[in-house]
This record gives sequence, structure tokens and C-alpha cells, in this order.
Amino acid sequence: MPSPRDFINGPWRAVPVLGVTQIIAWGSIFYTPVLIVPLIAAERSWSLALSMAGFSVALLAAGLIAPFVGRSIDRFGGHVVMTVGSLTGALGLVLIGYAEHPVAYFAVWIVLGAALSASLYDAAFGTLGRIFGAAARRPITALTLAGGFASTAGWPATHFLIEAVGWRGTYVVYAALLAFVCAPLHAFVLPRSRAEIVVPKSGDVETPAKLLASKGLPFIMVASAFTAYAFVPSGLSAHLLAIFSRSGIDAGTVVWIGALFGPAQVGARLIEFSFGKDVHPLWVVRFALGTLLCAFVMLAVLGVSVPVAAAFALLFGGANGLVTITRGAVPLALFGAQGYGRLMGRLAAPFLLMQAAAPLIMAFVIDQASDFAALALASSFAAVGLICFIVIRRP
Repeated sequence: MPSPRDFINGPWRAVPVLGVTQIIAWGSIFYTPVLIVPLIAAERSWSLALSMAGFSVALLAAGLIAPFVGRSIDRFGGHVVMTVGSLTGALGLVLIGYAEHPVAYFAVWIVLGAALSASLYDAAFGTLGRIFGAAARRPITALTLAGGFASTAGWPATHFLIEAVGWRGTYVVYAALLAFVCAPLHAFVLPRSRAEIVVPKSGDVETPAKLLASKGLPFIMVASAFTAYAFVPSGLSAHLLAIFSRSGIDAGTVVWIGALFGPAQVGARLIEFSFGKDVHPLWVVRFALGTLLCAFVMLAVLGVSVPVAAAFALLFGGANGLVTITRGAVPLALFGAQGYGRLMGRLAAPFLLMQAAAPLIMAFVIDQASDFAALALASSFAAVGLICFIVIRRP
């Protein structure tokens, strides 16, 4: 375990700094649309679909810009790139209050998409990889422990602010937090050190660790696995609670069931942090996706009831908590720390594009078929991810 001095003067200072900024960034940009976009639609007499499409556009923009963000972190460091991301997010949140025309509205969401790409987990993981090198797995896990509280803190805070100052005022408050808390923390407190990457000499037989090449089939399998999984949390976060409601569970109970997701994520990450340091991340992600598939089978066999829905939320939350860790740990373990920021950017691009498409695809399947068909589709994407991870072999 790192000493207290490491959290003040050493590289581990990056973990509490990024923990604070991740909670603010996720809470202000990623988790606000579900509460604020319906208010924007009502005020401007737009359809909910048109208004929510702005967030999908943001995710598309984030996916397209992610490789550039990753390369920039490798070259300039997270203290530069994530500072720009925070300031860009602040600008976008202020501008969205003035975007009265749909074209301007979508343009602002593109700006916020750039902020998402340079502010959330992929940028933070790339930053930790640059600072810690091959030893970044435990800092990544520790960071996700803090990030797991983003929805727990973000949704109640957003609800309170909307009641107090309206949706425009809420976005102004969040813009101030990004500009005056996150940006200075990234710029002045985030460590600027860079881990030395040990490159084995040619002909050296005894290397510290054998690694796969970050291209070709191994990279394609890792990218495909995480991209397939991206469909599951994105699609279910948009539709799962509504599916439970349509199955006869009352609204208050549905909200309580949804609240189980965050603590389950944090609990699973805490267990991994405490006991999983010697377990290869490939086994962690296989276990997580296997558990998630068992949860889908339970839902299909037993049907939707309050106990089953609660159990599904706990299993889904725990699995997602572990997969989030492995998004940073698996590439590090398989491909190494050299060029890690660029690698994370390449993996983030298809992941974010799938995140953008999943809610729309799930909505189409629900409209054209049924809730059961939509859940079956989500489970099939989880199965594809698990198969890809089984095919990948440790170097």
C-alpha cells in the first residue's frame, strides 16, 4: 500500500485528484441529461427524441476524438489534456442555455462530446498509465472506487439544483465547478511525472513480462469485446427501469431498485482492490461477464418480480464495476504501458460509438418486438464480449 506521503508528494496524488474531478465531470456532463433534457424539450417545444439525440451526438463526437485525446495524453500529459477538457466542458454547459436553435444545440453537444472524451475514465486511465507505467492497475482500481459515487452524488445534486435555480442555473453551477475546481486541479495539482518505460534490448531472453502486440488479432479481440459490452450498460441504463415498471413494479420500488446499482459497483471494485491484485485482469473480466450472463438467465427463467429485479440490479452493478476496472487493466496487462494513452484512445472510440447507438437500438427493438427481446439482445452482446475474452490468451 502507498504511504500517506505518496498521496501528497508522490505519484499517488493523482488518484484523489482524479477522484474528485471524475465525480464532478461524470455528474455534470454525463448524468445530467436524463433529468435536464426533458426540461429543455418542454421549454423549447422540441420532441424528447430530438432533445436526447444531442447527447447521442456528444457520444459520437467523443468516440471520434478519443484517439486524438489518447495521443495527446501520451505526448503532453493529462495535466494539459484534462485541463482543456474541463474548460471545454464548462464552455459547453454555459452555451447550452443559449442554444435556442436545433443546429446550435447539436453544435454545443459536439463541444460537450470533446469534453467527455478528455475528461472521463479513458482520459483518466491514460493519465494514470503515463504516470505509473506498468504499475497503473491498482491506481486505476482505486480511481474507479471514487468514480463509482458519481451517479450517487450527481443525480440528487442535479435534482436539488434544478429545484433551486432551474436547469440553466444548474448548468452554470456545474460549469463553475469544472472551470474553477477541476481545471486548476488538473493543471496545478495532477502529477506531471512520467514513468520510465523499460524497452527490452533485442536478443534479451529474460524480459520483465511478455506482452502482445497492440495490433492485429489481439487488439481486434480486445476492442471487439469492450465494444460489445458497451451496448449493455448504455442500453440498460436508458431502458431497464422502464422495463421493470412495465412489468408491474411500482415507480417508488423501481427507483429503489435502481439505487442498488451504484453501491454494487463500488462494492465489487473494493473487493477487487483488496483481493484481486494477483489475479490477471482477463480472469476478472471473464468472471464479471459470466456473472452478468447468469443474471440475464435468472431474469428470463424467474421473470420480473421485486426480488429478482433487485438481484439483477446488484449483479449487473457488480459486473459493470469490475468491467470498468478491466477497461484500463486488460490493455495494460496485455499490451504494456508504452503508448498506453494512444491505445486507450483507440479502444475508446468504438466503445463510445456503441454507447451512443445502444439506447436507440434498444428503443427500436422494444417498439418493434418486446421488452424480452431487448433484454435478449443486451445479453447477446454480453455473450459476444465474454467469448472474445475467452479467445484471448495471456502472453
